[in-house]
Amino acid sequence: MDLTPYTQRADVLIEALPYIRQFFGKTVVIKYGGHAMIDDALRHAFARDIVLLKYVGMHPIVVHGGGPQIGETMKRMGLTARFVDGLRVTDAATMDVVEMVLGGKLNKEIVATINLHGGQAVGLSGKDANLLVATKKRLYRQETPDAPPTPVDLGQVGDITAVNSTVIEVLEANGFIPVIAPTAVGTQGESYNVNADTAAGDIAAALRAEKLLFLTDVPGILDRDGKLLSSLNTAALEALKAEGVLDGGMLPKVEACLHALRHGVAKAHIIDGRVPHAVLLELFTDRGIGTEIVR
Repeated sequence: MDLTPYTQRADVLIEALPYIRQFFGKTVVIKYGGHAMIDDALRHAFARDIVLLKYVGMHPIVVHGGGPQIGETMKRMGLTARFVDGLRVTDAATMDVVEMVLGGKLNKEIVATINLHGGQAVGLSGKDANLLVATKKRLYRQETPDAPPTPVDLGQVGDITAVNSTVIEVLEANGFIPVIAPTAVGTQGESYNVNADTAAGDIAAALRAEKLLFLTDVPGILDRDGKLLSSLNTAALEALKAEGVLDGGMLPKVEACLHALRHGVAKAHIIDGRVPHAVLLELFTDRGIGTEIVR
C-alpha cells in the first residue's frame, strides 16, 4: 500500500506546527471582505479557517466590510453612492443602509456560518458597549498645486477615537469569536460609518494583536510593474505610497497597517481572499500567499 498521500498530509501538519506553537494564545484580527464574502464556497472555507484558529488556541477577531452589498441595496433604494479617497460619502439615508446591511444582515450571516462549522461567534457593532467611539472625519483635498486645501464633507463618516477592548477580551477569554461590523457611536449617541480597514487597524492596535490580516481581491501589494511584493517594511510601504503606486481602496488598508504596526502589532498581511483557505495558507505555511508587512 502506497502511504505517500498520507505522509504528505502529515507533512502539511508538521509544517504548521511551529506556527501553531508560536501563535498559541495570541490575538489575530482579520478584516473580511471582497469576493470571499460573496462566493458561497469561499464563505464556508473562511468560516472553517476561523474555527480552526480558535481550536488550535488562537483568538481570531473578524472585522467585516460589505461595500458591494451596501452598494446593491442603495441601488435598489434609488440612492447614488459616492466615494472620496476610497471612503463612502455617508448622508443620513446612506447611514441607515449601512447600519441595516452591516450590523443586521451581513453580520448575522457571518456569525451563523462560523457557528455552523463549530465556532461560537458573537456579532457586534461598534455601538455595543461603546466598542468603537468616533468623531466626524475631517478630510481636506488640494485641487491644484498652488491652491490651499479645502474641506470635503463626508457626512457621517467617522474617525475612531477610542476602542473599548474589554468587551472583546471578555468574549475571547470565554471561547467566543467576536464578529464586528464597523459602525461607531459618537459622544452624543450619533451613528458613524467607519471604513472597515481602518476599524480593523484600530482594533488590532488597541489589543496589540500578534497579526492583522486583510482579505482582498488582489494577490497582495504589487509594485509598479504589477509584481507581487511578498515582504515589506514600513519604510518601503511609505515609499510606495509616496510614489503613487498605491491608490483607491488599497490606501485605507495601507494606512491601517502602518497605524497598527506603529502601535504594537507584530505583523500585518494583505492576502488574496479569492484563494480558498487563504488565512491558513498565510499563517501556517513557510511561504505564505500574500504580502507580509513588518516594522
